[in-house]
Amino acid sequence: MILRMDEKITIIEGPPPTFEQVEDPWAMGLSESSELFGMALTRLRTFNGPALVERCHRAWSQQSNIFLHYRNRVGLEERVPIFAARSVATQDGQMLLLWIRRLPDDDEPDIE
Repeated sequence: MILRMDEKITIIEGPPPTFEQVEDPWAMGLSESSELFGMALTRLRTFNGPALVERCHRAWSQQSNIFLHYRNRVGLEERVPIFAARSVATQDGQMLLLWIRRLPDDDEPDIE
């Protein structure tokens, strides 16, 4: 499947993202479905967090999906669906918080 630029957020440089398992009830409610999914949070540095959050909102308002696209530890391309996004200004610059959905059989070692 080929994704258009507005259907994904791509990590261009740096290490693969780390994912923190999410146990918050509101986040778990984002992934309600007939299948079992896990929610995870990743924190990414960015130059324009509000624009990336707006890209997510545009996709969701069109009832479309948006994905986090990155290379894993062995260099293979992966993508995971984004379910929530927030931009946060810190002293070190802007951070993008992304809540993503993972299948139970997804590679678990990168979930902290």
